[in-house]
Amino acid sequence: MKLKSIAVITCWYGPYPWYFPYYINSCSFNPTVDFYIITDNTEVIPNKPDNVIIIYRTLSEIIKSASEKLGFQVNIDYAYKLCDFKPAYGFLFPEIINGYDFWGQSDLDIIYGNVRDFITTEMLDKFDFISLRHDYTTGCFALYKNNEKMNTFFMRSKDYKKVFSEAKHYCFDECSFVWDSLTAGASIFDLETEVESFTHLIKRAELDQEIVAHFDFILLEGLIGRITFENGRIYYKNQFEGIMYHLFWLKKEYNPKKVPKNIPNKYFISKAKIYHSR
Repeated sequence: MKLKSIAVITCWYGPYPWYFPYYINSCSFNPTVDFYIITDNTEVIPNKPDNVIIIYRTLSEIIKSASEKLGFQVNIDYAYKLCDFKPAYGFLFPEIINGYDFWGQSDLDIIYGNVRDFITTEMLDKFDFISLRHDYTTGCFALYKNNEKMNTFFMRSKDYKKVFSEAKHYCFDECSFVWDSLTAGASIFDLETEVESFTHLIKRAELDQEIVAHFDFILLEGLIGRITFENGRIYYKNQFEGIMYHLFWLKKEYNPKKVPKNIPNKYFISKAKIYHSR
């Protein structure tokens, strides 16, 4: 059976972070997925696999192009604001996703496991949108079927022009900051939020049976420790395998002054450090 093609897009501006070599290394174990990084960084990337494609664009170029495509002036005063634009990447970067079956958003604070073991052909045949959590749309990684409906889905929010035209970060790609309440079991429709987020849109369309959406917890994240990366697979307690590890909390605790350029094929992650041997 032919694999459905996937293009994953990340926008990054400024120097690459300390964990970037781990991201690159994990991409190399997923040769059937193409990882695009849109950046203003021109430094040479050691050990970059062919499926990591660097696209050089200044932030000013992104702002100009996005404003022209959307028909109004967008506001991206600082690079982190691009997180609000993630659900619009398919609309904003059609030249990148052209010809792919699915496109995705991602961040660099990710260590991938075996993506295709979790995102199977059967899943791609079934779902229009794939989140890696059960409770809200995951900004760190999500997949969209490459069609007009999903590429313009963000426009269904009554607030998308407000979000894109104001400097403030609204957490539009996820749930407008109500993570804790959703994790505790609340419905996004029972919570007061500043904007109508992408979780609102996908959950509503799912309830209306307009799209088929995947909401299941298949990633590893948080201060959990006891994680092993081995030859392109990532495990918790050597028992539970995840599609990826999100370094969201680890990078707050760990900031090494020097990171080796050559990442081994096996290493360990505690609550506050990455070990290359024991």
